[in-house]
Amino acid sequence: MNRDYLAVGEKILLTLWVGSMWFAGYVVAPVLFQSLDRAAAGMLAGQIFTVSAYIGLVCAVFLILGQLFSARRGFRLWILLVMLCVILVGQFVLSPMMQELKQMGIAVGSEGAAEFGRLHGLSSILYLLNSILGLVLVVVGIRPVQATA
Repeated sequence: MNRDYLAVGEKILLTLWVGSMWFAGYVVAPVLFQSLDRAAAGMLAGQIFTVSAYIGLVCAVFLILGQLFSARRGFRLWILLVMLCVILVGQFVLSPMMQELKQMGIAVGSEGAAEFGRLHGLSSILYLLNSILGLVLVVVGIRPVQATA
């Protein structure tokens, strides 16, 4: 029975994490950019991505701990570790670099604009990677399926 509660808890955490990531990135952000001016949409999207990243950090820690205490680990643990690293890089490396460029002012066609574009592109690729890895975990489940007799 205890395993059942753990499995349900893991499903809830994974659903919260991956659901928030997909909703923020593929529903909310496009709507913001269609509805608001670019600066306002970017500011709000950045805040939403930050909230989603912190949800991911909390969920990742608990899911990784669950896998570490599990008798059978495997590729799920590695996927969770990669996803955690992607969040850490995005939130604590790329995002501050982009914020610094924005604060300095980005003139269209400037080197700052080009650098911001490169960082944003890398951030987008990492976000897509995490979205796909999260979807893989949702599809295969967080715990190995136990054979029933």
